[in-house]
Amino acid sequence: MDSLHSTMNQHVKGKHLSFEERVIIQTRLKDGYSIRAIARELGCSPSTISYEVKRGTVSLYHGKQQRYKADHGQSVYQVNRRHCGRKSDFLKKADFISYVIKHFFEDGWSLDVCANRSLAIGEFSHHQTVSTRTLYNYVDQGLMTIKNYDLPEKLKRNIKLHHVRKNKKKLGRSIEERPKEIDQRNEFGHWECDLVLGHKTKDDQVLLTLSERMSREFLIICIPDKTFASVMRAFKVLQKQYSEHWNDIFKTITTDNGSEFADLANLEEVSKTLVYYAHPILLVIRELWKGTMALFADSFLKESTSITILSNRSLILKPGAIHYQERSWHTTHQMKSSKEN
Repeated sequence: MDSLHSTMNQHVKGKHLSFEERVIIQTRLKDGYSIRAIARELGCSPSTISYEVKRGTVSLYHGKQQRYKADHGQSVYQVNRRHCGRKSDFLKKADFISYVIKHFFEDGWSLDVCANRSLAIGEFSHHQTVSTRTLYNYVDQGLMTIKNYDLPEKLKRNIKLHHVRKNKKKLGRSIEERPKEIDQRNEFGHWECDLVLGHKTKDDQVLLTLSERMSREFLIICIPDKTFASVMRAFKVLQKQYSEHWNDIFKTITTDNGSEFADLANLEEVSKTLVYYAHPILLVIRELWKGTMALFADSFLKESTSITILSNRSLILKPGAIHYQERSWHTTHQMKSSKEN
């Protein structure tokens, strides 16, 4: 069978030779084909065939004859493949690995802190350490005594790829329409809003949270449930208490497109406040809310804690501390006035 009627798939440029192609090389050499003729048939460079013939040639009849064998060429290829690629530095960095394990368990350092602090204080040089990503890879590979269950934050991360549905519901202005200047946190009055659930039972209350982007101050209000009616009643109370200062304090409110905020866009009809709805997966726009709520949950919302016990109080949260305060909404206004003065 000549090359014009070959049933073999054409060789892909840049790909390694397969065992079937090595069999063809062996057969064509036996038939007296030249290196260039075999290369034309397989669609690869003549030098590729030449190197393959040298690697796969064996001595027969007590060294009296040299002949290419496809199976020997394949075995040599597989041995060489096992030796290619970048080698792991795990054994070379044993001192640094011991340093990481010690401070992780004894001092509670994260892997990122271990990797960067060792460089910052000069205990190790760059060629003696590995990156944070490499440390996590070592954990995944089981090379360290640190296991994934020792990294609770890692287990919480959702690494799945998400896609925004084309037919997603639209409750109002999209977050994509929000002015880019708001992301700079240079102006007071731009808030992010969400709900925090407790026991998720019918009789437990819900926390309505509002975070101001520039000052990073939080307002937290207990509401009876997570319905849109309860949310709107809370905002009406806020609007009444702030009265003429409402438009200056609440310039924009950004929230997700959950059904509990379905009527929030109605605030635009009775005030100058603009409401923006974010996609549920765009957590990056709520990094402040996410971090502070984690602090709040660790401090107050333990497994045995019900939100109902906070029903007669409001909370004002600041980064690094949580303060109780009786229900009084003039605090944010005073803070704004002091900043302007």
